[in-house]
Amino acid sequence: MQLLVNDKTAIRLKNGMSMREFYEFCGLNSESRIERTAAGDIVVMAPAGGETGTRNADLTVQLGRWTKRDGRGRVFDSSTAFVLPNGAIRSPDASWVLLSRLERLTRQQRRRFLPLCPDFVVELTSPSDRLSKVQAKMREWIANGAALGWILDADRRRAHIYTPAGVEVLVAPKRLAAGPPVRGFVLDLKEIWDAW
Repeated sequence: MQLLVNDKTAIRLKNGMSMREFYEFCGLNSESRIERTAAGDIVVMAPAGGETGTRNADLTVQLGRWTKRDGRGRVFDSSTAFVLPNGAIRSPDASWVLLSRLERLTRQQRRRFLPLCPDFVVELTSPSDRLSKVQAKMREWIANGAALGWILDADRRRAHIYTPAGVEVLVAPKRLAAGPPVRGFVLDLKEIWDAW
């Protein structure tokens, strides 16, 4: 198992870190955003810069407001980890899960990393991201059960829309209107594109 830092530096960790050990490791390193790949490699991401942070906050606020009105699901921010069916533990920048799926989880499951794939995920690119890595992560979300995923490439003003049927790329859209499972959610991209 490797600890990957910025996709360039790798540090070996103990092979076979259990879910409990990984959870404790994340707790000891709470200042970092940490994920685990399906192969068991640990990926540590630096905290977001100001521009990315304000974009992510705006995204989460918009999705959260809509979620409260809609009432069918729950929204999660970028600090929430999900255990995917392939064994990866990932944290999207924003996500949404049907309430009926969350209600099947025990209280203990809801208090730790959620053992499911969100129905809807959004990934924002930051200046340090390679688009190919974010695209691979989005393909993983879709392969593990997400019905809809968006990559918001703010520097290029592009929105990549992922569904199990394929990918569509929109150039400089002003708004994104979602389909199932979050039909009715419309993201105003003005604040995302023009963070400052």
